[in-house]
Amino acid sequence: MKILEGDFTATNARVALVATRFNDFIVDRLVSGARDALVRHGVAEEALTLVRVPGAWELPVVAHQLAASKDYDAIVALGCVIRGGTPHFEYVAGECAKGLGQVAAQTGVPVAFGVLTTDTIEQAIERAGTKAGNKGAEAALSALEMISLLRHL
Repeated sequence: MKILEGDFTATNARVALVATRFNDFIVDRLVSGARDALVRHGVAEEALTLVRVPGAWELPVVAHQLAASKDYDAIVALGCVIRGGTPHFEYVAGECAKGLGQVAAQTGVPVAFGVLTTDTIEQAIERAGTKAGNKGAEAALSALEMISLLRHL
C-alpha cells in the first residue's frame, strides 16, 4: 500500500496570514505563534504576508482573493470569536468556517483554520499561547503539512 503524507519541510513556501483586528489582544498572539512556527520550520520571513481584516466575517472573502492570486501556497486564517448572549456568535463563527472551507475547496489552496471559537475570554487566552498551546502555531504547521502533501500528489 502506498501512503502519502506531508511534512514540515516546505521551506520555499509562500504563506499569507489573514488576521482579524477584532479581539486583537488575542489574535496578535495567534499571529506571533503562526509566524514563529513558520520561520522555525524554515519559511523565509520575506515569504510571509500579513493581511488584516476587520473581523471573522471578512476572512473568507480576503482568503479567496489571496488564493485566487496564485501568489501563495497556503493561507492561515486567524481570528477569535467569543460567545456572547445573542445568536451573533453562531452566525459569525459558522459562516466564517464554512466560507474558509469553500475557499480551499474551490481554489485548491490550503486554508488553515486558526479561528478560535470560545465561550469565554479565558478560554481564548488559554488557546493563544498559555495552557492550551498556541492555535495560531498549530494552524501554521497544518498549512505547511498541506503544502508538502499537495506537492507529493
